Amino acid sequence: MPVLINNIQEKVPVGPDLEQLLTRVVAWALEEHDIPENVEVSLVFVDDDYIAGLNRQYRGVDGPTDVLSFAMLEGPAMPGDEDEPMLGDVVISLETARRQAAEYGHSFTREVAYLTVHGVLHLLGYDHGDRPGKQKMRVQEENILTKAGLPASNGTTTPGGAGC
Repeated sequence: MPVLINNIQEKVPVGPDLEQLLTRVVAWALEEHDIPENVEVSLVFVDDDYIAGLNRQYRGVDGPTDVLSFAMLEGPAMPGDEDEPMLGDVVISLETARRQAAEYGHSFTREVAYLTVHGVLHLLGYDHGDRPGKQKMRVQEENILTKAGLPASNGTTTPGGAGC
């Protein structure tokens, strides 16, 4: 299961340990949903200015957000997608993640892992638009984060995921 990581920002450092953890987090999220191992997921790390542009373009919302998900497996398959189908892109503002980690009282690593799981679950069709959907999504998020050794530090889940 390839996880393609592209860091196109320079404001928040990203080390190999974080990249390895996020690769495992994506793998666990896909494994929980019986997604084939050949499916690709792209993680893109950006700054607030970049994600604000995407947020405005795709959601009509001014300002930065924490995470946006862009599913690729909607609609008819493209020729050549059979070998390594692309599930989609998860775009994360590391500036926002850093602020939210401080605000919610947990580590930057946990916040980025949370946003990664949240984004991947959106790629898998989860939606938090209603109470049952939100509850189902939160249970999955915490299950995967606990598996990664990153349970909620204060017993609550991160209220993030405003984008998607």
